[in-house]
Amino acid sequence: MTSTAPTTTTSPGLRHPGIPGATNVDHIAYTVPDLDQAVAFFTEVIGAELIYREGPVQDPQGDMMRRQLGVHPMAVAHIAMLRLGPVTNLELFEYEAPDQSRVLPANSDWGGHHLAIHVTDLDAAVRYLRGQPGVELLGTAQTIPDGPISGNRWIYFRTPWGLQMELVQASPGLPYESTTRARRYGPAPAWDTDHPSSPDSSDPRPARNPSA
Repeated sequence: MTSTAPTTTTSPGLRHPGIPGATNVDHIAYTVPDLDQAVAFFTEVIGAELIYREGPVQDPQGDMMRRQLGVHPMAVAHIAMLRLGPVTNLELFEYEAPDQSRVLPANSDWGGHHLAIHVTDLDAAVRYLRGQPGVELLGTAQTIPDGPISGNRWIYFRTPWGLQMELVQASPGLPYESTTRARRYGPAPAWDTDHPSSPDSSDPRPARNPSA
């Protein structure tokens, strides 16, 4: 005999449990083999905007790198912060460390990861990436046939240094929306790297899913 736990939703106005005072995800971060290469790819191919670079971050006479960052005490980091679309800050690290592993995890490995970007025309985005040097498209564009996000289209690809990424084209009115008030973020207006999209102080509300 099997049992299914009842589905529960949080009533409007009630705060989800979690970190006190949390407001948003500040950034995601990846360690890359070559910071210059990664910054160039994200700005010139993906469309991110470089905000700043810093480094070297190190503590050759002390233990700060191990204590604060969990890496080898002699590790040295160079860092770049980029703006990727309307809501995402992307931090890139290039490390030098005596015990450094230089093998990127597969999606199935512990620590496996990928970064997904929503597009309005998946086929056009695939054609664009196919013409970018060093980009590897994995298979062909797929449509999810059933389940909570049936109708979504997607494809995985790898950057020239092997970071796994994904393109997603969302279908309006996804099936999961009939079962919960919670919504995935987006689709959002297209980002504009020439004009940083800082939140308007007169309207602090984030963009919402148009189908919500």
